[in-house]
Amino acid sequence: MNATPTDDPTAGGFNGLKRLEHSLPSRWYHDPVQYARELDAIWYRRWVYLCRAATLPESRSFRTFTLGTQPILLVRDEQGELRAYYNTCRHRGAALCQEPEGRVPAGGITCPYHGWNYRLSGELARIPSAGRAHFVERAEHGLYPIAMRVWRGFVYVNLAGDQGPAFDDNFNGNTRQFANWPVEGLELGHRMTKRARCNWKVFWENYNECLHCPGVHPGLVDMVPIYRRGIMEERDDPAWATHPPGDDPLHRGGLKRGAVTWTADGKSLGNDFSQLTDEERRVGYHFLTSLPSQYIVFHVDHVRSARLLPLGPEELELEVEWLFPRATLADPTIDIMKACDFSAGVMLEDAAICEVAQRGLHAQPHVRGVLMPEEYDVWRFQRWVLEALGAG
Repeated sequence: MNATPTDDPTAGGFNGLKRLEHSLPSRWYHDPVQYARELDAIWYRRWVYLCRAATLPESRSFRTFTLGTQPILLVRDEQGELRAYYNTCRHRGAALCQEPEGRVPAGGITCPYHGWNYRLSGELARIPSAGRAHFVERAEHGLYPIAMRVWRGFVYVNLAGDQGPAFDDNFNGNTRQFANWPVEGLELGHRMTKRARCNWKVFWENYNECLHCPGVHPGLVDMVPIYRRGIMEERDDPAWATHPPGDDPLHRGGLKRGAVTWTADGKSLGNDFSQLTDEERRVGYHFLTSLPSQYIVFHVDHVRSARLLPLGPEELELEVEWLFPRATLADPTIDIMKACDFSAGVMLEDAAICEVAQRGLHAQPHVRGVLMPEEYDVWRFQRWVLEALGAG
C-alpha cells in the first residue's frame, strides 16, 4: 500500500479510488505463518461475535466455540447471567464441554478426564484426588475467564480483555443509527451454517465491493438496481453529480420500485418495524459491520446477521441468523423462508465465488493484485488489516 492515513485516495465527492492501488500480498491469503500472525494480532485482540444470547435460554445452558485455535465456552449460570470461559480444565488442559451446545448438570462443570469440578461462576469446587487436593489453592485455579459483552442480544467476546480495542470501536458506524429496529426483542427464525474454502480476508473483500454483483448475483441486482452497475452507492459513479434529480434506485440506491424488503418478490412478510423513518423504509437495507467477525443487515420486517470464524488459512465457517418479531414467527400464514431463501441464495453465491478467488491466489507469478476505483472499501479494509498488524 502506498497511502497513509493523511493521503486518502478516496477523499472527495467521488467515492472511488483516485489512483492505482495494489492489494495485499497474495501469500497472505494462504500462508500458515501469516494466518497465525493474523489470529494473534486481530482475532485474539478484537471483539468477536459468537451467537444470540437467547440461544442459551435457561440456567445451565451452554454453547462451545472455537476461535482460531482457542476453545471457548459460553454458559448461563444459576442466576441467569451469561459467562464466558476458555473451555479448558486448569488441571492438565482437557476440554471441559464436548458438545456444541446443551445443559450443564446441576452439580456444575466436571472435567471428563480427571474429574475436576467447577461452579458456573468459575470457581474450582472439587478435586477428586486422594490426599493431594490440598496442594492446589482452589481460589487460584478457577476457570480462565474471557471478556464478554452483550449488545442488543448479540454476544461478543474478546480474548485480550481490556488490552484490546474498546467495544464501540469494533463497529464501522454509530450504532445509535439503528435504534429504530427493536433488535433485542427479535427471535431467531432460521439459521444457516456453511464452510467455505477461502481465507477470511477474501470473504470480507468480496463483501466490500459490488463489481462482482452483475456476474454473480442475478437475483440481487434485480432487487437492488444500482448493484447492476457494479457499484454500491450513488457517488461510486464518477459522473454522479450529473444524475437527474429524483429517487431512481438505479442512481440513488435502494430497492427496485415496488419492493420494500429482501424477499423473493420484494413484499414484506408483515409486522414491519413501526418506528422506521421514511428514508429507512425507502432504502430497505442498512448494513452495520463489526470486523473481523460480523455484519448485520436491517430490513423493514426482519434483521439478518452473518458471522464468520476462521478455521484455517484457507477455510472459514459462515453462520447466518435471520431474526423476526415474535408475531411473525407465531403466524402460521407467514412463510419466513421467503426472506431466508432469498438472502441465503446470495450468500451461497458469494461463498462459491470466494472459493474461486482463493484458488487463483496460489499462482506463483501473482505476487499481488490491483484495485479498481470501485473497490475503495476493499482498500479501506486492507488498510484496517495492515494497521491491526502494525504494518500500516
